[in-house]
Amino acid sequence: MTIVTCRQIAPRVGEPSHNVELTVSAVRAGVDAGATVIVLPELATAGYVFANDAEVADAARSPDDALFAAWADAVRPAGAVVVGGFAERSADGAVFNSAAVVDGGGVLAVYRKTHLWDHEHEWFVAGDEPPPVVDTTVGNIGVAICYDLEFPEVTRLLALAGAELIAVPTNWPLVDRPAGERPPEVVIAMAAARVNRVAIACCDRAGIERGQRWTEGSTIIAADGWPVAAAGPGEGVASADVDLARSRNKHLAEHNDAFGDRRPELYRVAGALHDP
Repeated sequence: MTIVTCRQIAPRVGEPSHNVELTVSAVRAGVDAGATVIVLPELATAGYVFANDAEVADAARSPDDALFAAWADAVRPAGAVVVGGFAERSADGAVFNSAAVVDGGGVLAVYRKTHLWDHEHEWFVAGDEPPPVVDTTVGNIGVAICYDLEFPEVTRLLALAGAELIAVPTNWPLVDRPAGERPPEVVIAMAAARVNRVAIACCDRAGIERGQRWTEGSTIIAADGWPVAAAGPGEGVASADVDLARSRNKHLAEHNDAFGDRRPELYRVAGALHDP
């Protein structure tokens, strides 16, 4: 049984100490509720709508920060894993929009967001390494961050690399949509899960930050592409028992396989290969 939980919390920009405690409390609450995978929002320890470089620098932390030891302490008794966003300060002083994968032993991997959205370009350096698939005690967890999800190459790459769950910390700014429709980002995640036959857990954030409203659309999607849990408006939780074995089975029909039917040799545009 793999209980996947998205903790839709409301970080406060300019208050990194508060955000650290908020994330630790969220991880503990997830473990107490029986979660084996806990996903936190993008930049959960930093906030998002920065006013200046000083705010970004004050919120940034390295992967050896005590924060991650606190996450590890929280998940260790349950053998759980947490994936959460943070502003990462590198050894040379550059700052990245990153996500850490942490288990009871500490940080397993750090992914630096490769596709920056809008004003993120003012504060962060784009990562130049592909997103990882991390072998954990729970299963193979792939990581993407928010806008990354809108590039089908990213989710396909993770699925081909063996991801059984793709964890996606997000900060989805609220956009207009027709009445009764799901958020477009959720539709994209559903399509990615469906075509790759892989479970996806998107953890959005809550609250209004310096006038910016968020979608508050945390959603867990099964490998067949259908949502199995959503947090809804405000601070909340999306949680579901996700069968990761379904992500390992790409069989579609008697004569069809989601990956076996691929024809990479044909996926070319002007001579350039457009396939992982």
